[in-house]
Amino acid sequence: MGTLQRLAIISDIHGNVTALEAVLADIDARGISTVLNLGDVAGKGPRGSEAVRLSRARCAVTVRGNWDDFLPREDEPERGEALWWWHHELTDQDRDWLRTLPLAHDLVLSGRRIRLVHASAESVYTRVHFHHTVEQFDGMFARTELTGPGPEPTVVGYGDIHDAYLETNGGRTLFNAGSVGNPLDEPTACYVILEGVPDGGATDPFGVQFVRLDYDVEGEIEVARGLGMPDLEAYAIELRTAIYRGRHAELGLR
Repeated sequence: MGTLQRLAIISDIHGNVTALEAVLADIDARGISTVLNLGDVAGKGPRGSEAVRLSRARCAVTVRGNWDDFLPREDEPERGEALWWWHHELTDQDRDWLRTLPLAHDLVLSGRRIRLVHASAESVYTRVHFHHTVEQFDGMFARTELTGPGPEPTVVGYGDIHDAYLETNGGRTLFNAGSVGNPLDEPTACYVILEGVPDGGATDPFGVQFVRLDYDVEGEIEVARGLGMPDLEAYAIELRTAIYRGRHAELGLR
């Protein structure tokens, strides 16, 4: 057996540097040196530019998310106050970097061909939820224009939905890495550790581990308040409750 390697998979930071720093500290404490990022670095939280800086410094690869795709654009006249605030909080260099991020990343561990994308093999805007169809599951493993040529993967990891889970079916494994900075399944930061032998065989050990971490939610909310970030109430409720802002009114959350 070759030497086991551990990789940290993070996703959906969304400008929440308080959560990101807690996650990176935990990764460091475990002696993991390689971090891969599944996108949506900025937007929704107050420190997108710092999240970009940390991602560039710490992540071996960052794939492009839907927010990374649309937030840098200058040509969206219908964009509201909050989206323009998050756009302008980024530097020109931040926006240039986000525009050039790859759409997918492939690697091999313990004989498993692993594909990492933000949302799906179809598009950064095509969402696949935990409750999905057989066709949607199969589509995550398909070869597409987004993923490029090459063999179909046996393991796919993605972000986007902020809801961590793992599913195996027909010898294929699909996992969602959850969200570092805007989790919508429980109010703790989430990331994944992959463990396997680089370019090893199928008989070598392979593992997928989910890590949940408490962090200073109230401190992060105070940072956003101090910076005058729009949509603060929705952000605060999401961080405290892990309930998507589209449901706050119907649930009477304030």
